[in-house]
Amino acid sequence: MAELVKIFDTTLRDGEQSPGASMNPEEKIRVAKQLERLQVDVIEAGFPISSEGDFQSVRRIAREVKGVEIAGLCRTDLPDIDRCWEAIREAEVPRIHTFIATSDIHLEHKLRKTRAEVLRDVARAVAHARRYLENVEFSAEDATRSDPDYLVQVCRVAIENGANTLNIPDTVGFTTPEEYALLIRLIREEVVKNNPVVLSVHCHDDLGMAVANTLAALREGARQVECTINGIGERAGNTAMEEVVMALKTRKKFYGLETRIVTEQIYPASRMLSKITGVVVQPNKAIVGSNAFAHEAGIHVAGVLKNPLTYEIMKPETIGLASNLIVLGKHSGHNAFRDRVKALGYELDDAALNKSFKRFKAVADKKKEVFDEDIEAIVADEIFRAPDRYHLISMNIATGSEMIPTATVQIELEGKILRGASTGDGPVDAIYQTIAEITGTKAKLLRFDINAITGGADAQGEVTVRLSEENYIAIGQGAHTDILVASARAYINALNKLEHLKHRGAEVRSPGL
Repeated sequence: MAELVKIFDTTLRDGEQSPGASMNPEEKIRVAKQLERLQVDVIEAGFPISSEGDFQSVRRIAREVKGVEIAGLCRTDLPDIDRCWEAIREAEVPRIHTFIATSDIHLEHKLRKTRAEVLRDVARAVAHARRYLENVEFSAEDATRSDPDYLVQVCRVAIENGANTLNIPDTVGFTTPEEYALLIRLIREEVVKNNPVVLSVHCHDDLGMAVANTLAALREGARQVECTINGIGERAGNTAMEEVVMALKTRKKFYGLETRIVTEQIYPASRMLSKITGVVVQPNKAIVGSNAFAHEAGIHVAGVLKNPLTYEIMKPETIGLASNLIVLGKHSGHNAFRDRVKALGYELDDAALNKSFKRFKAVADKKKEVFDEDIEAIVADEIFRAPDRYHLISMNIATGSEMIPTATVQIELEGKILRGASTGDGPVDAIYQTIAEITGTKAKLLRFDINAITGGADAQGEVTVRLSEENYIAIGQGAHTDILVASARAYINALNKLEHLKHRGAEVRSPGL
């Protein structure tokens, strides 16, 4: 019988540290509910000491999400641990996850502590956490660049003081599968031995080896994987949850391991996170990329038509990718729309459903066929957005090959209608110049991307923009059959997210382990 590997999802903590991927409380709850449907074992809901907003989000997730452990991250400082416990204490199964760096480079340049002082901090922190609960995890930040003998000492102290999960992170994505396997074996043989301790791994993808390192560690006895949906995270990201899960499922005979993950919820989770954060999945991304199950070469297509196993090692349906992509049209009613929205993993109240259905009807009048991706874009664009300070009321564009593009825009701000007009190098630039003048924003446009949500000349266009202001970065998205309207929606969405970030204020950022 295959052994069980715990999936510890840190999308809401480490994943949110990806530049521009910050989520508001409602978006975090929505992701947490999807993780509940995925049946992950642990949700790391946030870093409660970092801000009041993060504390409230973690506490709400602890109260509302069921059937899964809820973890909060904290440094080895005792006030951090107290704040973490206060946030997670109402969870069905709470977990305190405390960490401190163990590499000499971190001790000298960041902590400015001796090895002995860190050992003392580990002992005190874990013992303090155990006063609240038995479920305590300890992480040795930058473990893969730590002196192995000292790392063994640190892990022993953590266990002696009550930690029942030991995490050995590759914080900066430095190690290789062979090296990591040897390190995990050392910790297992020298520290864990016969202790009922779960050995955990948390890998970053700076050298593109996060998943490979994770799988190598599992072969050496690690039984918890810390990962994120789509591999999202700061710098090059984290271990991609979907890749590890499907590797273990597809190669079960080789690894002899399995997870509790409901794999049919993987693709909906990927799409949901991409819609919320605006971080687009690359087309050739394993498992969830748009090309993951696409075939173009003639010999491949011929083989797949005869037997999918010739070129597909997984069935698309296994990850929740529907084989029947066309779902609704302009004659579809409210009930059909509601059922499809629910099947896509969205839980909407009556007001949100009616608002989305009205937008669906408008899209359906312009398109013969409405796809799942269209519905996702409608719901995300109408319902799941940053708390809106700015609302787009209307816009008109005058443009042509022999005239200067001019945009006229109306925006609602706190009950007042603001109007303005401006010119630009093109219609989109004119729109953005006008919005900037109306709102008074100093935000800088870092990136502008356009994608067709589905095929066909009548496809909805999806625009993604990245804005920066005052050291904050926000990603905005907008969808519409008119690409100029989509562009305006995306820009205003990003402005609203910037307002949300500035309202949250300065935070204590966790290092990402």
